[in-house]
Amino acid sequence: MATIDTAVNAIHLLFAGLWAGSVLFVARGLVPEARDGNLDATPLRSLVGRFRTWSRVSSLALFLTGGHLAGTRYTAETLLGSTRGYLVVAMVVLWVVLTGLVEVGSGRLIDGLDERKVRDPARRAAPFLTAAAVAAVGLLVLGGVLL
Repeated sequence: MATIDTAVNAIHLLFAGLWAGSVLFVARGLVPEARDGNLDATPLRSLVGRFRTWSRVSSLALFLTGGHLAGTRYTAETLLGSTRGYLVVAMVVLWVVLTGLVEVGSGRLIDGLDERKVRDPARRAAPFLTAAAVAAVGLLVLGGVLL
C-alpha cells in the first residue's frame, strides 16, 4: 500500500506544481501582454483554451489524489481537531477558490477573444487571474508546510 500512497503523492505534487505554474504564467505573463495589446486574439484564444482545459484536468486530479491522501492520512477528528487538519481544510477551500477564479477569469478572457478583442477582455480577466495566482501560491505554501 505504501507504493500506491507514494505514487498518489507524487502525482498530486506534480499536478499542483504544474497547475500553479500555469496559473502564474497566464496571470503574470500572458494577461499583461494582452492588456497592452501585444498579442493577437487567435493564438491567445488557443492558449487560453488549452490553459482552461489543463486547469480543469488539474483541478480534478488534485481533488482525486488529495481525497485519497486525506482519506488515508486523516480521520474526521484529526481533520477538524488538529493544526495539520486545519491546514488541509484550508487547502480544500483554496482549491475551490482557485478553481472558481480560473474559470471566471478565463471565461471573461475567452468571451472577448471570441469577438476578436484583446485589451478589454484582458482587463476584465486580470483581477480574477491575479487572485487565482495568489491562491495558487497560497496552496503551494500550505502544501510545503504540510510536507
